Amino acid sequence: MSEGALSPIVVEGRNCWRIERADKARMIVDAADYYALLKDLMAGAKQRILLIGWDFDPRIPLCPDDRGRGEALGHYLLRLAKNCPDRDIDILRWNFGGLKQYFSPAIIAMIARWKLTRAISFRMDSAHPFGCSHHQKVAVFDDHLAVCGGIDVSSRRWDTRDHPDGDGHRTDPDGKSYMPWHDSTMILAGPVGNALAELGNERWQRATKKPLREIEGDGENWPDDLEPDFFGVDVAISRTRAEYDGYEEIREIEQLYLDMIAAAKRFIYFENQYFTSAKIAAAIAERLNEDDAPEFVMVMPKTADGWLEQMAMDAARVQLVREIAKAKHGDRLRVYVPHTAGGEPIYVHAKTAIVDDRLIRVGSANMNNRSMGLDSECDVTIDAALSANTGIEPTIRALRESLIAEHLGVEPATVGRGFEETGSLIDTIEALRKGEGRSLERLHLIEPGPFDEYIAEHELLDPESPDAMFDAIPERGMRKNWRKGKAWIRRHRPFGRKPA
Repeated sequence: MSEGALSPIVVEGRNCWRIERADKARMIVDAADYYALLKDLMAGAKQRILLIGWDFDPRIPLCPDDRGRGEALGHYLLRLAKNCPDRDIDILRWNFGGLKQYFSPAIIAMIARWKLTRAISFRMDSAHPFGCSHHQKVAVFDDHLAVCGGIDVSSRRWDTRDHPDGDGHRTDPDGKSYMPWHDSTMILAGPVGNALAELGNERWQRATKKPLREIEGDGENWPDDLEPDFFGVDVAISRTRAEYDGYEEIREIEQLYLDMIAAAKRFIYFENQYFTSAKIAAAIAERLNEDDAPEFVMVMPKTADGWLEQMAMDAARVQLVREIAKAKHGDRLRVYVPHTAGGEPIYVHAKTAIVDDRLIRVGSANMNNRSMGLDSECDVTIDAALSANTGIEPTIRALRESLIAEHLGVEPATVGRGFEETGSLIDTIEALRKGEGRSLERLHLIEPGPFDEYIAEHELLDPESPDAMFDAIPERGMRKNWRKGKAWIRRHRPFGRKPA
């Protein structure tokens, strides 16, 4: 390796399960584009459609009209099954989250119809310890083409990249409007699709005790009208899995987060739903104590979705951000909230990260404790330092500029020029933020109440492992994990830079 050449951040067996070739790959932003693509991918599959997710609502239309209506997903799948009865349609969703579906007569009726349809198999996943969730969002078609990311095929998810105020398309199956929603996923074809099919088959076997039917799993089925972002790149697959039923614990995702933070030279751009992992926060703080510290920009929701999530996640985020601010260059962490032209906060559900325009990561894992060791997760990463990925930095940069431009309501070229002039992600965003219209706001750190603070401090609703849920209160909590993250970065300085 020549002097000054980058070392790969992704390392098989350390922070990823496998590194496999993607003949083609493209990032898909927001569910309107993904759902329309999903409709075509399912229609084009010849032997199998495999859908694995945290949530799944058969009532939603994939292509809603301006009242949020259209052919329901459940009916669309029945039509696909009728038109091609030899094609398997296998659906696996988290069992506990699925309990709410049994309060909906429409969903119960649709599942019953699926049960009577030979080509469709709908199963619940309970193969995890108590308190865990199956959080992966993976779709595989003919064991060759796959989608991996953060978008659930569920209600209250559909939105466009414009996020217009009062959009009637954003109407759920119950006839209620919902908040603007930002999300992302990645479509990949080739051997990496085979690997994700293998991961999906393993998950199916664990949940149902039966393997999926063997198929040929080859052939080119990339949509003709979909322009790839990447051609012929190596992609890393990283997982989280709790120890259970003879399967060992996997914490590749946590390790990759720490390695990314240690390796960053200029910046990391995050889009994430939660920020409650004290290990990750401490690693960021330790980097910000360096003289030549990188910048960390996070785009997040204003508040978590749901009362319990707000108590567990919002208070912890406030505490961690305030602790990071004490670092020598604490001002190089900025947390922003996107809002519409009318000022309504846009809910950020994406789990995307970009490091120095040399690495892009998209997946299901949040920056919370659950995603590090409790829930099942799957992320995919493209690292320019891998030998097959030479020259992809301009593509990653273009994706970053596109994401930031979406939130600021400007053209990507404007973001690009701003970064060229300032050399700073934070200065670029600050120069382009608007007082009115669609833009990014600084997160307002509201002081948590004593009850919220206690829950957050002791990670009562956000444990890092199944065992942690049963630890005595004094033996668990944010401060312990903060020390672990700080110590890890200090031991692994070769990834980053030493403090002055």
